[in-house]
Amino acid sequence: MILKYLIRAALLAVPVGQVAPVAADVGPLPRADIFVLGEVHDNAATHVVQAQIIEKVAPRAMVFEMLTPAQAKAAMGVDRSDPDAVAQATDWANSGWPDFAIYAPIFAAAPKAAIIGAAVPRERLMTAMQDGTAAALGSAAAQWLSPIAPADQQAREAEQAEAHCGALPPEMLPGMVAAQQLRDVAFARAAADAFDDMGGPVVLITGTGHARKDVGVPSYLAAARPDLAVFALGQFEGSAPGTDVQDAFDRIILSDPANRPDPCAAFTN
Repeated sequence: MILKYLIRAALLAVPVGQVAPVAADVGPLPRADIFVLGEVHDNAATHVVQAQIIEKVAPRAMVFEMLTPAQAKAAMGVDRSDPDAVAQATDWANSGWPDFAIYAPIFAAAPKAAIIGAAVPRERLMTAMQDGTAAALGSAAAQWLSPIAPADQQAREAEQAEAHCGALPPEMLPGMVAAQQLRDVAFARAAADAFDDMGGPVVLITGTGHARKDVGVPSYLAAARPDLAVFALGQFEGSAPGTDVQDAFDRIILSDPANRPDPCAAFTN
């Protein structure tokens, strides 16, 4: 009942002109130790889907890309059915993430689960961008990192260029790939550690790009922790992506596009 109320509240909070989210039927879910639930960060419908899955799987822990460990600890001390309390405890308004109202259903869907923050500190991201992912990981690199093949490196750099509207100088692209890889490894480690500490299932809330089985969090879990069963959800707007992208997930869910300004305008103004 609380989850339905918060989903309704999230719908009411959608800005005027934005497509209101419709809860998709997530269908039956496989058994998994870790559920990597991708999202489109500013699309409320994708968070409704995540909340539905969380209700179904009843995780022991929820790992958030968006939270630091300090924010996660603060969130543990408040009533998750009170969106204002969670937002205030985590200082969400100053986090740079979209309005907390669209994330509130996720927190309310697992009122007893541990909340874990996996956000990567800026200084570690800068180390990865300047000196490589291995330098930023330190001793953990041996277990969690493997070299990226030249063809894959090229493909990842092309994806970073496209994601940044072709505005980045080419010399920055390897650093952007390293930062993305560092985040993937950090989220994978946090999810695996949560499973080891509390048992499963564990849910990871993250962007759809991080949920890919070929290059994202599940790929690092498969390499370093093959003992863990992982489910990867990809969420997209509008029409279905190509077959190669679809194959990178265990399930794809589509939502209507959110109404947002042209993201490339920031690079031209």
